[in-house]
Amino acid sequence: MLTYKHVLFDLDGTLIDTNNLILTSFLFTLDKYFPGKYSRDDLIPHMGKPLYDQMQLFDRERAEELVQVYREHNEQVHDELVREFPNVVETLTELANMGVRMGVVTTKQRKTAQMGLRLFGLDKFMETVVCFQDTEEHKPHPAPVLKAMASMGADPASTLMIGDSQYDIEAAHNAGIDSAGVAWSLKGADFLSTFKPTYLIHDMKELLHIVKKSD
Repeated sequence: MLTYKHVLFDLDGTLIDTNNLILTSFLFTLDKYFPGKYSRDDLIPHMGKPLYDQMQLFDRERAEELVQVYREHNEQVHDELVREFPNVVETLTELANMGVRMGVVTTKQRKTAQMGLRLFGLDKFMETVVCFQDTEEHKPHPAPVLKAMASMGADPASTLMIGDSQYDIEAAHNAGIDSAGVAWSLKGADFLSTFKPTYLIHDMKELLHIVKKSD
């Protein structure tokens, strides 16, 4: 028996290590418009929001222009800077063998989301991938989570959302499902804990025990 038959994952910072890619792309963009004004520490609190929303914080009038510069640079250096997190492929393989159905809920554009999934062969595990353009509202709004669940016919009582930001945890709460925060989040395990995820995991392998129903 499984406690969770459906598991939804955030992508960046959860399944794949895009932290350096994201921060490098932001700093490339911001240094072009505001040389020397921003550091990595200025960016980390906003990670997890849709890109356009983040750029509006820096320059509301030129946000779309900043987004385009970011995306061009991000795609150019994507495969060079993205890394695997430990035990992700092994865990997803075992979850699939257990009969767990999986999906991704991300605020990324579909093109770069698919690039990241394919880079490490994660796309074959995902029954659904909900991206930025698939919903009008975005995490922490429940809409993208609910869309993923609807496409999979998932029961809220047996669905789990895993992510590295408060927006993932809040989206799960708002959708009425359990959540797991990942302790390898750049925002830190202590920060994520304040949003009361159902679980806090320090290694992806811990999911194998979580999804099994205890005897």
